[in-house]
Amino acid sequence: MNVYECVKSLSSVRSYLDGEVPDEVIMEVMESGRSSPSAHNNQPWEFVLIKDRAMLQEMGKYCTSGSFIVQVAFAVVLLVDPQSKWHQIDGTRAAQNMVLVAWSHGLGSCWIGRIEKEELKRYLGVPEELDVLTVLPFGYFDKRRVATGKLRKSPDEVFHLDGYGKRIPR
Repeated sequence: MNVYECVKSLSSVRSYLDGEVPDEVIMEVMESGRSSPSAHNNQPWEFVLIKDRAMLQEMGKYCTSGSFIVQVAFAVVLLVDPQSKWHQIDGTRAAQNMVLVAWSHGLGSCWIGRIEKEELKRYLGVPEELDVLTVLPFGYFDKRRVATGKLRKSPDEVFHLDGYGKRIPR
């Protein structure tokens, strides 16, 4: 799948099927995060890979808007260093790369936004100086249950030319 097809078809997945993901695919997802561009090449991130079923079950209580994490093949806890001025932006770039690479392999994901971050840090032994940006679950999913042809705002609603309000001719 080319990148544009990936972006156009990407959807958040909140229900997963059983299925082991090959280690090579997991490492490709991890490498896509590590290889992401960052401001001043600061790379203000670290990634905690969680494959252990019992740990994924336990993490369900910390991921308050992502209890579906208990169903996934693996998850990545994305940590950022708040000493870096651009840590949130750079971390988000890494997360998006990981989600897109996973999608290209037929794996779904969904940004988990509400997390008991301090409790999760304690559970995983994360140093105090790092922040949890998000937890990304990954796994196979029933492609028939994913929204396709999502209703998106029209280009006329979101595209502007040379300032706000002038529409791009089509």
